[in-house]
Amino acid sequence: MRNGNGSGAPWWLGVLACLTTGVALLPLFYLVVRATEYPAADFFEVVFSTRSARLASTSLALTAVVTGLCLVIGVGMAMLVTRTSIPLRRTLAVAAALPLAVPSYVAAFGWQSMNQLVNPGTTFEGFIAATIVITTVTYPYVFLPAAAALTRVGPAQEEAARALGRGPVNTFFTVTVRQAAPAITSGGLLCAIYVIADFGAVSILRLDTFTRAVFTSFSMGFDRLGGIALSSVLLVLTMVVLLVEGRFRRTSTRYAAIGPGGSGSAMRLSMGRWTVPALTIAWSVVFFSLIVPGTALAYWAYRGVSTPGSIAEVAGAFGNSLWVAALGAGATTLLAVPLSVYIARRGSILARGLERLAYLAHSLPGVVIGLSVVMLGISVVPALYQTTWLLVLAYCTLMLPLALGPAVAAALSAPPELEEAARALGKSSLTAYVRVTLPLMAPGIGSGFLLVMLTVIKELPATLMLRPTGFDTLATRLWTYTGNESLAAAAPFAVLLVLLAAIPAWLMISRMLKEEP
Repeated sequence: MRNGNGSGAPWWLGVLACLTTGVALLPLFYLVVRATEYPAADFFEVVFSTRSARLASTSLALTAVVTGLCLVIGVGMAMLVTRTSIPLRRTLAVAAALPLAVPSYVAAFGWQSMNQLVNPGTTFEGFIAATIVITTVTYPYVFLPAAAALTRVGPAQEEAARALGRGPVNTFFTVTVRQAAPAITSGGLLCAIYVIADFGAVSILRLDTFTRAVFTSFSMGFDRLGGIALSSVLLVLTMVVLLVEGRFRRTSTRYAAIGPGGSGSAMRLSMGRWTVPALTIAWSVVFFSLIVPGTALAYWAYRGVSTPGSIAEVAGAFGNSLWVAALGAGATTLLAVPLSVYIARRGSILARGLERLAYLAHSLPGVVIGLSVVMLGISVVPALYQTTWLLVLAYCTLMLPLALGPAVAAALSAPPELEEAARALGKSSLTAYVRVTLPLMAPGIGSGFLLVMLTVIKELPATLMLRPTGFDTLATRLWTYTGNESLAAAAPFAVLLVLLAAIPAWLMISRMLKEEP
């Protein structure tokens, strides 16, 4: 239980929490500092240029279209698997969530390679291509929370609406969906943040958005002013979405299950003659999300591993990915543990502020964090530039909330009375923290470590910008071969990335299915 009076957190834990949050936010802070060093006229000339306006219109249009499609697909899928009696509901639920395991750049590669198999000599790129690809891997961000919310909606209010003469369809849309609206909207805003931050898919599909332009400014001649100015605009766009999400979360209506029907069975709609069309549409989404790119990956992967030396190359990249991911996960977890205990033990404004700041950087595009760490390395610590340590710093900034969430939950479940008992027996607060609290938090700390590690393996833009010379991971090798249009060589790396990413996705799906009656 959270200790509201603050007596459960010693002063040194607050200092550690502030220091760890500061380390994680250092790259973002440095980006803001560097932006103020340029003449205001030059800076705003880039911000309000024709190119910036074109990038903004493309980025916002892509975000709006993809988010709208994800809301339609995600809510529709959630309704089918939780509130209808269609055949194979659980199978559809698993299949509909699996695209969460496919990184956007892997999906883009899969679609491009499938296009080469079906229509050799043609291209699959541009706005429509990016919309299709990003939608297929993003709609689970709406589907999963919507399905969970619809599962938890108590039937009491539905039964009351039916008793007042409303039909099942009218009841579902006016009562059930309304109660799940906060989760649905939050999922839609998550999709918007994802689309704004996406770098891999839009780059492979050659669609000019802010993320691609920032990376181009970095890699082509290193236009520092252009990169910083465009990163600032991208930062503002992301902050606007975050503010809207936070505002909606505070003001949205909450519903509770009341009455004797609160624990009963949820109302299920009979699809009747619409069963076959609904199943056709639903499984078509799964087909385009999984089967189309998956078939291409399997074909090209078979050809790729048949090339002499390819297995050794894949194994080397896999080993590098595991090594740098373990370093990043270890450093991120080390930062998250004292912060999580401080958040769990104190209910102060400072604790809540540190928690929100930690989540801020995770919502920012990896290309922005990568650029800020590059600037930091070149200007402040040049000896560390293009070393693993700066790459690990970028991972800490991006991934801190992934380790923080499970650690906070574990700290909340660790009774502070045990620490107080240890201190009453003469142990120092540090000893009580190390010997009592940390062992109780071990499962949550381990879960956070694994989640960060698996996510770091997929991370692309920051790794591309900061990796040491000659150091290749699965993601960077896939990127290199995709840029050279070497489809067979790139496919084995893509397959391994999907298999690794499937681990956390499967855990989320399993948890959701356990909650469903």
